Amino acid sequence: MGKIYSAEQSKNYNYKVSDSTVKFLLDYSKALDVMEAEGIKFESNLN
Repeated sequence: MGKIYSAEQSKNYNYKVSDSTVKFLLDYSKALDVMEAEGIKFESNLN
């Protein structure tokens, strides 16, 4: 696994992302709540 990430990447990709996609991802990350209880992680969406 370390070889994959340490190898230099030869290609650079430039993606054009729409504003609505960025807004969706930011809103989702704000609404995601991760709680840990007794060593177990619980994820919940607060929408």
